[in-house]
Amino acid sequence: MPSYQAPIRDMRFVMDEMLDYPAHYARLPSGDDASPDVVSAILEEGARFARDVLLPINQSGDEEGCLLEGGEVKAPNGFKEAYQQYVEGGWPSLAADPAHGGQGLPPSLAMLLSEMICATNLAWGMYPGLSHGAADALRHHGTDEQKATYLTKLVEGVWTGTMCLTEPHCGTDLGLIKTRAVPADGDAYAITGTKIFISAGEHNLAENIVHLVLAKLPGAPEGSKGISLFVVPKFMPDAQGNVGERNGVTCGSLEHKMGIHGNATCVMNFDGATGYLVGPPNKGLACMFTMMNAARLGVGIQGLGLIEASFQNSLSYARDRLQMRGLSGKQAPEKPADPIIVHPDVRRMLLTQKAFAEGGRMLVLYTAQMLDVVEHCEPGEERDHAETLLGLLTPIVKAFLTEVGFESTNEGVQIYGGHGFIKEWGMEQLVRDARITRLYEGTTGIQALDLLGRKVLMSQGESLKVFTKEIHKFCKAEDDNPALKEFVGPLAKLNAEWGELTMGVGMKAMEDREEVGAASVDYLMYSGYVTLAYLFARAAKQASISLEGDEKAFYAAKLNTARFYYQRLLPRTKAHAQMIQAGASSLMAISSEDFGLGFEI
Repeated sequence: MPSYQAPIRDMRFVMDEMLDYPAHYARLPSGDDASPDVVSAILEEGARFARDVLLPINQSGDEEGCLLEGGEVKAPNGFKEAYQQYVEGGWPSLAADPAHGGQGLPPSLAMLLSEMICATNLAWGMYPGLSHGAADALRHHGTDEQKATYLTKLVEGVWTGTMCLTEPHCGTDLGLIKTRAVPADGDAYAITGTKIFISAGEHNLAENIVHLVLAKLPGAPEGSKGISLFVVPKFMPDAQGNVGERNGVTCGSLEHKMGIHGNATCVMNFDGATGYLVGPPNKGLACMFTMMNAARLGVGIQGLGLIEASFQNSLSYARDRLQMRGLSGKQAPEKPADPIIVHPDVRRMLLTQKAFAEGGRMLVLYTAQMLDVVEHCEPGEERDHAETLLGLLTPIVKAFLTEVGFESTNEGVQIYGGHGFIKEWGMEQLVRDARITRLYEGTTGIQALDLLGRKVLMSQGESLKVFTKEIHKFCKAEDDNPALKEFVGPLAKLNAEWGELTMGVGMKAMEDREEVGAASVDYLMYSGYVTLAYLFARAAKQASISLEGDEKAFYAAKLNTARFYYQRLLPRTKAHAQMIQAGASSLMAISSEDFGLGFEI
C-alpha cells in the first residue's frame, strides 16, 4: 500500500515565508480566528485524518467499488465510517459562514485540507467535495427559505450536495439540455430528465443529498440563455427541516469507469421530482458558475494531491530499489547494486514530480489568497484586484495542474518499472484516478478557451496585465540581486513574450475566430509554466535569504528545485510559443470528410 506524510514543512514555507500568510490573515476581517495555533492544529489534525483514516481505505475502495441495489448505492467498506469521523471532526464547516453554522475561517485553510484528502483518497474526497460548492451557490443565489432549509445541513455535513449538468446527448454545450421544469403547486416545479456523470449522486454516507439541477422552463429561450437552476433534494425536508418523504429522483445506474472506483458516478433520473427555482428564471448558468468555479479549483487541487502522492512513493521506491551501478562508479559499494535514485534519468523523473508538487502548491496557495480576499473583504479596490486575478488563475489551476498531474503520476509508474504496472503497489491507481481530472468540470480545451477567449481577449488583455505587471515589478525590484540573476532574467523575457503572444493571437482572431481555438491549449500551458516560474523565483528569493540558517539543506533543495524547473521544464514554453504562433491554418486545412482518407468508416 502507498504511504503518505503531509508535506507540512513545505506548506509552512509557502504560507509563512514566501507568501506571508500571517500578514495576509491579519488583513482579513475574520483573520483573527486564523491564529498560528489554529493553523497548526488544522495542518496536524488534517494530516492525521488523511494518513490514518483515508489512506488505509483508498486501495480497498478502488478494488471494491460501489454497489447499486434497488436504486440505493453502497459506498466501499470504511467510507461511511470515515465520513462520520469527518463530520464529527467539524471539517465540513471549516470555511463556511458562521451564519449557517460554519467556523468562518478563510477558504485557504480548507484548500490545504483538500490537498491532503486528494493525496490519500481522491474517490472518498469527492463525496463531501461538491457540498461546499452547492452551499456557496445557495448562499449567493438562494432564497432566505432555501438557505434556512439547506445551508446548515450542508455546512454540518449531515447532507451532501451535487451538481447535475451533463446529459447523455450533451456535455459542455449545456444549451442543448432536455431536462424540463414545469410549474407545480405553489412555488414548486416538477423536474423531469436524465443527468449523467453525477459524482456522488447517490450514496449511503449522508442522510440526504441535495441536487442542484439545470433545467429549462416552458417557453424558455433557446440555448444557454434559457437555462434555470433548481434545488432538488433526494428526500423532501419536513416542517422541522428534517428528512421527510422520498422525492422523485433515483440512480438509474452506476458508470463503469477507468478510475475513482470508490466514488459513485451516477446516471440520475428525475421523474417529476419536486424542485425549487434558485436565482432568477433563465439565469441558471450564471448561478451555477458559483459552484463550477469552486469545483474547478477543487479539481486543480486534486491534480496537486496526486502529484504529491506519486512523488513521495516514487522517492521511497527509488531510494530502496537496487539496479545496476552508477555511470560514474559504485555509489553504494556495500550493496550488490546501487539504488536507482543515483541514475540521472530517474532523478529527472523525480525532480519533475517534485517541481510540479512544490510549484503547484505555490500556485494553489497564491490563488487561495485571492479567494480569501474575495470571500471575506468588503467591496473595493483590493477585492476587485483579487477577483480579477482569481478569474485569470482559476482555469490555469484547474487545467495546468491536472495536465502535469497526469504526467507526474505516469512518471511514478515509470520509476517503479514493471512493479508500477502491478496493482498492489498502488501507482497505477494514481494514474487512473488522475486521468479524469483532465476531463470533468470542463476539459483542458474548455479551460483554455475560458482563459484565452473570455478572461484575456474579452477584457482586451486587461486581466492579464494585472498579473504581468506584478511579475514585472518583481523582476525590476530583484534585477540587481545576484542571488536571483539566473531566475529574474529568463522570467522577465517570458513575461514580455506572454504579452506579445497574446497580442499576436488577438490580432489574428480579428480576421479568423478559429485562431483562438487553435492557440488556446498551448496558450494555457505556456501561461501555467510562466506562472510557476514567477512563483519559483519568489521561492528562490526566500530560500537564498534563509540559506545560512539552521535548515540549510531544506533551502538548498528549494533552490536546486527552482534551478531544475528553470533549466529542464521552463524551456517547454519555447515549443508552446511556436505552436501558438503557427496559427489555425494547418488545423483547419483538412476537411472533415478527408480526415479518414486511407481507410473506410
